[in-house]
Amino acid sequence: MEKFISIPVVESSMYMFGGHQHTVPGGWSFFEQKHQAFELMCVIDGGQTTEFKNNKTLSYGPGDVVIISPGTSHTNKNSSIFKEMTYICFHFNFDSLKLKSKLIGYLANRVIDRDNEIALMSNRVARQVIDISGSTNLSTEVIKLKIQIVILQYMAYLAENVDHNINTSDSIFSEREATVSQEIAALIQSKVDDIEHTAFSFGDICNQLGISTGYGHRLFKKVYGVTPLHYIEDQKYQKAKILLGYDEYSIEDVAFMIGAGDIAVFSKQFKKWSGVTPSQYRRQISKKRIVRSKTQKGYFE
Repeated sequence: MEKFISIPVVESSMYMFGGHQHTVPGGWSFFEQKHQAFELMCVIDGGQTTEFKNNKTLSYGPGDVVIISPGTSHTNKNSSIFKEMTYICFHFNFDSLKLKSKLIGYLANRVIDRDNEIALMSNRVARQVIDISGSTNLSTEVIKLKIQIVILQYMAYLAENVDHNINTSDSIFSEREATVSQEIAALIQSKVDDIEHTAFSFGDICNQLGISTGYGHRLFKKVYGVTPLHYIEDQKYQKAKILLGYDEYSIEDVAFMIGAGDIAVFSKQFKKWSGVTPSQYRRQISKKRIVRSKTQKGYFE
C-alpha cells in the first residue's frame, strides 16, 4: 500500500437554473431565446420541434434528448397543433473546458436517439431531478444538495462516456481547431498562474501562437462555448478567491498577484464577479475553519 496518496483540490461552480416539467397544449410555442449555459431537453410524451437561427430544425419524441449549446438562439414548440406534449428541461453550466468541448463538438444541437445510452441516462437524470424537486418531506437545502449530486454524477457520466456512445468523427470542429483552442486555454492558465504577476491581454496570447485575435476569439468560443475574455476573468476570479484565503496577503497584494492595475480596479472587478467586496469576502471565509497548506497548490496537513 502506498504511504501517501494526494487528494486533489476540488472546487465546483456547477450552476443549474430554469428547470421544470411542463405539459403544454397543441400549438404551444416558446419565444426565441439563448443562454450562456447548456440546456437539456427531454420529451416525455408527444413531440417537440426545436428550430435554430441557422435554419436547422430538430423534431423528436418520447425518450429522445437534445442538448442545446451555450449562446445558441432557438425556439421550442409542440410538434402537434392538436395533441398535448410533456417535456422536462433544465439549464446547466460548469467549469470544465474539456467537457464543454466534448458536449459542443459531439452532442449538442442534434437529436440523441432514445435508444442511445446517453439519452437513457439523460432521461433518468431529468426524472430524478423532478422527483427530488417535488419532494414535500425535504428542506430546500437538502433538495438543492441532492440535485447537485445528481447533476455532478451526470456530468461525470458524460465525461466518461461521450467518446464511447457517439460518433466522434462527426464533430463540428476539426482536430486542429481543438488543438489550438487547448493551447490558448493552457497559455491563459499559465499567464494567470505566472509568479511574476505580469499583466497580459488576449492579444498577447494570440501573438504567442501566431494567430490573429479575431480568429482566436472565434475559435475559442466555437470549441468551448465561452469567450476567451470570460475564461480569463473566471480564472482570475478563482485565483483571487484562493489568495484571499491567506491572511498574510493584503488585498493590495492580491490585486497585484492577479495582474490588476491597482486595488480600486481589483475591488470593483471582484465585486462584479462575486457581488461582495474583497474585504467582505475575506470576512465571510474567515468564519470557516482555517487550515494551512505547505504550498498554495499542495496538500493540507
